[in-house]
Amino acid sequence: MKKIIIAGSLNMDLVINAPYMPVGGETLQGSDFMTNAGGKGANQAFACGKLGGSAYMCGCVGDDAFSYELIKSLNSAGVNTDFVRHVPKTPTGVAVIVVTEGENRIIIDSGANGHLSNEDIDNVLKIASEGDIYLTQLENPIDTVGYGLCKAKEMGMLTVLNPAPANNKICDYLKYVDIITPNETELEILGGLDKLFSYGIKTVITTLGSKGYEIATKQKRQIYPCIKIKAVDTTAAGDTATAGLCCGLSQGKSTEEAMAFGSLAASIACTRRGAQKSVPSLSEIMEYNNKIAKQNRG
Repeated sequence: MKKIIIAGSLNMDLVINAPYMPVGGETLQGSDFMTNAGGKGANQAFACGKLGGSAYMCGCVGDDAFSYELIKSLNSAGVNTDFVRHVPKTPTGVAVIVVTEGENRIIIDSGANGHLSNEDIDNVLKIASEGDIYLTQLENPIDTVGYGLCKAKEMGMLTVLNPAPANNKICDYLKYVDIITPNETELEILGGLDKLFSYGIKTVITTLGSKGYEIATKQKRQIYPCIKIKAVDTTAAGDTATAGLCCGLSQGKSTEEAMAFGSLAASIACTRRGAQKSVPSLSEIMEYNNKIAKQNRG
């Protein structure tokens, strides 16, 4: 099994349900408030660990109570956190999430995530080998994200970028990306399939919400459906799908097999509230697969 090195953000999510989004000046009664370990980088690392991958997290947290809760959560999924750095006199990143009818709106304060440095990347890449997987996102300084992609590519690693939240500044570094996993909005912001292929990206996997996902190369494009579920909270769906993809690839599966695994894990995650709390285990995925097989047999 190949290592999966995840360089990215760690946030404490502050989540509340609301019947609708309030307008300016309006106070609205919400419900079911909870705190939940999150951040796109940490979510993906957590999911990689829980889904059976050999996951190593590289990122920054502050010097507050949230920082220890986030590290504890990652450790509970088997993620190595030796390369998570505490930044003194700085708050841990926070995401405020409002969930309305199963969809989420998110406001982020980057906090310590803004301190991720090239040195942090160099430190974690000391444990990497050719063929390992390097996974990153866009909730840290873009120049540092790009530096990591460049260095990982130079080492012969498989580079995977989840381009969220979308930021055109990453385009300068897309030549170092092997696989990119945008949603439809992010794909449009980055210029579409042909534009992404022009940078040298080999595979574009676009998540399509309830419609499934598309795997595209220069030679072939195909849409794959996902299982039908009633979404409760989609907070970590994309993170879980990308993590499942990387886990499958680290175990030698084809892109199609790996993404099918990631899609199933993401669908299950959508039926639960929270980010990391929603990620299913391998045994839960196997149980779900068996349930679907029985239904198909009639």
